[in-house]
Amino acid sequence: MPTIKSDTDTHTSSTKVANAGIRQTMAWVHTWAGLTLGWVLYFMFVTGTAGYFDTEIDRWMQPELPPAQINSDTRATAATLLARAQSQAPNADQWLLTLPVDRNQPYGSIFWRGADLEAGASAERGNELIDLESGAPMQSRATGGGQTLYQMHWLLHYTNRSYSDWIISFATLFMLVAIVTGVIIHKKIFKDFFVFRPRKGQRSWLDAHNVLSVITLPFQAMITYSGLIFMGFSFMPLIVAGQYGSDGRSAFYGEVFSPPGMTESAGAPAHFTPLEPLMSEAENIWGQGRIRSIDIRYPGFSNARVVLSESIDNTIAAGAGRLVFDGVSGELLHNAPAASSPAKGVRDTFLGLHEGLFAAPITRWLYFISGLLGTGMVATGLVMWAVKRRQLAERKPGRIPRGILLVEKLNVGTVAGLLTGVAAYFWANRLLPISMAERAQWEVHIMFLTWLALLVHAALRPRDRAWSEQLAIAAIAFAALPVVNALTSDRHLLHSLSSGDWVFAGFDITVLCIGVLLGIAARFTRPKQTASAASKAQAAAQPAAAGNAVGEPS
Repeated sequence: MPTIKSDTDTHTSSTKVANAGIRQTMAWVHTWAGLTLGWVLYFMFVTGTAGYFDTEIDRWMQPELPPAQINSDTRATAATLLARAQSQAPNADQWLLTLPVDRNQPYGSIFWRGADLEAGASAERGNELIDLESGAPMQSRATGGGQTLYQMHWLLHYTNRSYSDWIISFATLFMLVAIVTGVIIHKKIFKDFFVFRPRKGQRSWLDAHNVLSVITLPFQAMITYSGLIFMGFSFMPLIVAGQYGSDGRSAFYGEVFSPPGMTESAGAPAHFTPLEPLMSEAENIWGQGRIRSIDIRYPGFSNARVVLSESIDNTIAAGAGRLVFDGVSGELLHNAPAASSPAKGVRDTFLGLHEGLFAAPITRWLYFISGLLGTGMVATGLVMWAVKRRQLAERKPGRIPRGILLVEKLNVGTVAGLLTGVAAYFWANRLLPISMAERAQWEVHIMFLTWLALLVHAALRPRDRAWSEQLAIAAIAFAALPVVNALTSDRHLLHSLSSGDWVFAGFDITVLCIGVLLGIAARFTRPKQTASAASKAQAAAQPAAAGNAVGEPS
C-alpha cells in the first residue's frame, strides 16, 4: 500500500526545502560579495597585516638608528626635546614633543609648524627624531617604512582620499556580508575546522577556504565590524549633516576630537610656563611615566596652551586622556577623559581592537598570524571561484569564457604578484642610493611597478605555470632578504642574534619563514605531466632511440 505522509512529515520536508533555499541564496550572495571586491580586500589584508609590526618594519628600514630609547626619564626627555624645538622653530604656531614611552614610540621626536624663518627657524614646518643622549637629530635614510604599508590598507596610496574612503567602506561592507552569509551556509562549521583533503582540486580549495575561515572567524568578524566603525563618518555622512548641517563637518570633528579650550590666535607676547610643574600634575593624575606627548600651541604668546596626552599602552581603547593647561600661568583648564561620551568610548574601544596598539608581543603575533590566515582565506576564495567555474566550463563544448580567464589571470597577478611587490619594497630600501631624491616615494613606486610587471607576466603565461613561477619568485624575493640585509648593512642576522636585537632578528627570521612557505606553495602548484602528455613524450622518444640503435656499430 502507498505510504501516506503525515502533516508532520510534510512540514519537516517543507522546512528542509526552505532551509536549502535560504542556504542557496546565501551561497550566491557569499560568492559574489567575495568576488566583487575580493582583490581590494586581499590588498587590504596584506598591507594591513604588515601594519601590526609597522614600528618594527620602520626600524629595520632605518638600520642607521640606534636601539630604542624607551627607558628614559620623562622630564629630562621633555627638556631635551623642548630645547631642540626652541632652537629649530622659534615663534612657531605649534611644537609637538613626542616622548618614547612604549613600543609604538621607540624614540623621542619633535614636530613643528608655522615657525618664523626670519627669527632663525630652519624651516616653516618639519619633524625630527632626536637622540636623547646628545640632543641632536638622528640621521637615517629616507623611507616609507612600515607606516606607509599600514596606511596603504585604507588610503590605497595613489587614490584620492574622497574615492579611497568609499572604496574601502564598500569593500569592508562586502566583507561583513561574506562573513555573515558564510556562517549561514556552513551546515557543518565545526567539522570543517578539522577537514582538509589535499590534491582534490576544487574540494581542496574549498577545504582550505573553510579551515582558514573558521579558525579565524572571531578575528575576521571583529576586524571587519571595527573597520566599518572606523569608516563610519565617511560612508554615513548624513549622521553628521543631520546635526551640524552639510558644511558642519569641521565643526563636528573639532567638537568631538580636538582638545577643549584651544585658541585660534597667538595673542600678545608673554612668558612661557615651565613644563616640569605641568608634568608633575599630570603624573599625580595618571601615574608615573604615563605622559605620551606634549602639544604646545602658540608658545611665548598670551593665548598659549599646553596639552598633555596620556599613554594608551595599557588600555584597549584608542582614545587618550588629555590635560589642557594655560601656557602662561600653568593653570589646569580642562581634564578631558579619553571617552567624552559612552558612544565615543565604544568607538574608541573598537578602533583599539582594530589597530592592536595595546597588544603585548604574544597578542601582536596572534594578530599578525590571524591576518595572514585571513589573507589566505580571501586568496583561496578567489581561486575557488575560478576553479569551480573552469571545471563546469570544461564539461561544455567551446572555449573557456573570457570572464573566467580574466579572473584566473587577476588571481595569479594579485595573490602571488602583490607579495613579490611587498618584498621588492624591502629590497628597494636596501638597494636604492641613500642620497636619492624622493627615495621614500621610489620605494613605493618600485613595489607597484613590480606588481604591475607580474600582472603582465600572469596575462602572458599559461595559468598553471604562472602560479608556480610567481610563487617561486615571491619565495626567492622574501627568503633572500636576510642576505640582502647582510650585504648592505652591519645589522645582519648573526649580529642581531648575538646582540639580542630581536627587532632585526625577528624581521629576518619572519621573511625567511614566509619565503619557505611560499616555496612550498610553489612546489605544490607546479604543473604535473598528465598521462597523455607522458605517453606522447614516450612515443616521440622511441623512434629516436631506434635510430640510435641502427646507427651503432655491431
